[in-house]
Amino acid sequence: MSNIEIKQALFDELKNSFEYSILMMRYDSAIREVKTKLEILNNELSLTSEESPIASIHARRKKDVSIFNKLIRQENEISLSGIEENLNDVAGIRVICPFIDDIYNVVDMLTAQDDISVIQIKDYIKNPKPNGYRSYHMIVEVPVFFSNEKKPMRCEVQIRTVGMNFWASLEHQIKYKHDIEDDVDEIMNQLKHCADTIAETDKSMLQLRNRIKGSK
Repeated sequence: MSNIEIKQALFDELKNSFEYSILMMRYDSAIREVKTKLEILNNELSLTSEESPIASIHARRKKDVSIFNKLIRQENEISLSGIEENLNDVAGIRVICPFIDDIYNVVDMLTAQDDISVIQIKDYIKNPKPNGYRSYHMIVEVPVFFSNEKKPMRCEVQIRTVGMNFWASLEHQIKYKHDIEDDVDEIMNQLKHCADTIAETDKSMLQLRNRIKGSK
């Protein structure tokens, strides 16, 4: 057997174990904890302010095949500890906001909660990736209570505008399409141009919203 086949066999055995199911249940619980916090904040602000800072919330747990591929790509150990210690995005939540300043307001409100620990921040809005990708990424740790223990679990939170999310969805489709090699440079250039256009539109929309609010 090749090295990759051995690792695949190890992972197949791991993912069929009771311990793996428990770990995935813990990640699902972390998702519910963080998602509930965001929903409560949004419900409160919907009642106390004119506008809601959150348009939608989407949650997902990384698929088994994606967990395996990332362990291999990062050369991590195929084990429960290899997952917990090295993969911060098994649990994931994506928050879509109407305006750029809503993103930072959501960040401030979420991180102000005393049971949320911020592990890592990557602000791709102020510092976009070379291809034009923009989003605010946080790795947070939240305590999850079970019958016999309290377990801190990590969750990745991505916060972006509607325009940023639309662009990221298209970029994801292109990344995993395998029959565009001949046009890839042109497509990526166009995609970068679209990212810059969306960024300018987001700024203009925010300025317009603030102007309207200021005139009231």
